[in-house]
Amino acid sequence: MKNCIRPDGRSIPLAVPYSGGVTAGQGVLVGALFGVAQTDGAQGQVVECAMVGEFELPKQPSLAISVGDRVFWDNTNRRITTTATNNFHVGFCTMTSAASDATVRVLLERGPPAGA
Repeated sequence: MKNCIRPDGRSIPLAVPYSGGVTAGQGVLVGALFGVAQTDGAQGQVVECAMVGEFELPKQPSLAISVGDRVFWDNTNRRITTTATNNFHVGFCTMTSAASDATVRVLLERGPPAGA
């Protein structure tokens, strides 16, 4: 099909919205698109971002997250949380993360922000 730009949609280029830029492996939220930066980039620079897969991302301190929990991106603090209000649904926890852990494993999956 000649009009298909990215057949698998596994990654797309996004302009870095953050004043401090991003490093490879950090989450990036642009509008309703969330991905994980594959390279470092300064604010405004376009970087390729993974849109699917399982990633280890920073999480809210002192928060335990269980396998299967819906997780959300806190764009203000640039980390994962389980709080839906004012945050963006990005996927599901794939490995239990203790309150003392700094990161959580997340399967990127766009789905409903609440409910089954």
